[in-house]
Formats: sequence, structure tokens, C-alpha cells
Amino acid sequence: MSIQKSTQKYRNRIKERFSQKYSPEPRDIYFTVPNLISVLRIASIPVITWLVARHQMVPALIVLAVSSITDSLDGIIARACNQVSKIGQLLDPIADRLLIICSVLALGLAGIIPWWMIIIIAARDVWMLLLVILLAQYDYGPLPVHFVGKAGTFMLMVSIVALIFCDIWTNPLVDLLHLAAMAAGVWGVGLYWVAGYIYSKQGLGLLIKEKRSHE
Repeated sequence: MSIQKSTQKYRNRIKERFSQKYSPEPRDIYFTVPNLISVLRIASIPVITWLVARHQMVPALIVLAVSSITDSLDGIIARACNQVSKIGQLLDPIADRLLIICSVLALGLAGIIPWWMIIIIAARDVWMLLLVILLAQYDYGPLPVHFVGKAGTFMLMVSIVALIFCDIWTNPLVDLLHLAAMAAGVWGVGLYWVAGYIYSKQGLGLLIKEKRSHE
């Protein structure tokens, strides 16, 4: 009976550690496994961009799949091992933004999507990157993720993956999928900008509050 209780207690401790969303306080630590994974994910982005721009779509999809897996892995490890860091909270959204803008840029270089879509997405991401940097000056981490932002990012990533996939073959069914992927991309861009407005309102509100507190 005591063995069963000990086993159950051990399982509960593991479950508690992996279900914990964040450590109590993000720490000023840099050399951690999650941060290394985030850096490697950022390093994979130029590889994906180069492969897509050269229409080497199968290896591009493989690298993109590995990068997507590590996106969840670094957060799980950070929470489970109490390695949530301030720099890690910045690296993760930066990696997501870079992956989207570089993938979209590569699709433009490959002649798969129009350049107006690239400009619209890039303008939003540049502004959000500046906002994150400004907030970091006052020790603010990334803004809480809004479901609109999640939906926009999801739609864009689905569109990017589908467009890469469609470039591998040519047949009527793939052409139909290409149109659906472009439609998803347009919806994703719209949601992306709606989320950008929400984040901007929250971030600027915090910056104004900080400015007034120092007057």
C-alpha cells in the first residue's frame, strides 16, 4: 500500500510540474536548454527561407516540421525544469514572427504569393517587434497572447505550409488547394492586423502608464 501511495505521489508531482504554466518569476538566466532550442529554431529560419525560395519544398517542409515541434518543446522544458527566463520570453515570439515573415518572403521570391501580402505582414511584424523591445525597457515581458492573434498566426501557418505543399505537384486538385491556401492567407492577414491593433492598444497603454508614473 505504501508503494502505491509513493508511486501516486510521484506521478502527481510530475503532473504538477508539467501542467504549471509559468514559474513564479521569469529569471535573468541565459544559458538554458529552452533558450538553446529557441536559438536553434531561429537559426533554422534562414535555411527554410533559402529552401523555399529555391523551390526545394520537401526538405523545406521537413525543416519546418522540426522547427514547429521545437516551438512547443522549449516551453514544456522551461516550465517543467523551472527555466522560464526573461530572454526566453522574448526569443519565443521573435522566433514566431521571424518564421512567418521569412517564410512569406521566400514564397514571394519563389513567385507563389503577391508582394502586397509580404509588405502588409512585414509592416505589422516590424511594429510589433519594436513594441516588444520598448516594453522590455520597462521589464515587461511579451503581452498576453490573444485568441485573435493565435487564430491569425494559425491561419497564416496553415496557408504557408499548404502553399509550400502545393508547389511540389501540379494537378487540378492541388490547384484547388492552392486557392484555398491563398484564401486562408488573406483571412490570416486580416486577423493578424486585428491582433496587432489589440496588442498595440495594450502595449501603448502600459507605456503611457509608465511615463506618467515617472513624471
